[in-house]
Amino acid sequence: MKTAVIYWSGTGNTEQMAAAVAEGAGAELIRVSDFSGDIAEYDRLAFGCSAMGDEVLEEEEFEPFFAAIEGALRGKNIALFGSYGWGDGEWMRNWEDRVKEDGAVLVSGEGLIANEAPSDEDLEKCRELGKALVQ
Repeated sequence: MKTAVIYWSGTGNTEQMAAAVAEGAGAELIRVSDFSGDIAEYDRLAFGCSAMGDEVLEEEEFEPFFAAIEGALRGKNIALFGSYGWGDGEWMRNWEDRVKEDGAVLVSGEGLIANEAPSDEDLEKCRELGKALVQ
């Protein structure tokens, strides 16, 4: 089973989360701008992105990437995570709905969010999310 953690991070908060998810999953860690593979080759994927603007995914790199690969997510185990600095997590709820509509299986049933910099507890939850992704 091939697993990857693909993320975008502006401040480093989501990057810290991505590293912890990858550690838990024993997965390849890839910044979205560096991804050049084929999503179809992966059985399990974790996606990380910070909330931006009006509680949306980052619009210059991550959103176009994600929109382009959505059709390949059906039946795959997916984990979602990211950090935010305002709002109530609406961006994650919208992202969860989107992934479910794509036919993916959302491990743990919901995405994992951290307010601002992830705490040690948040990072442990990220490692656990990575473990759940590959079980």
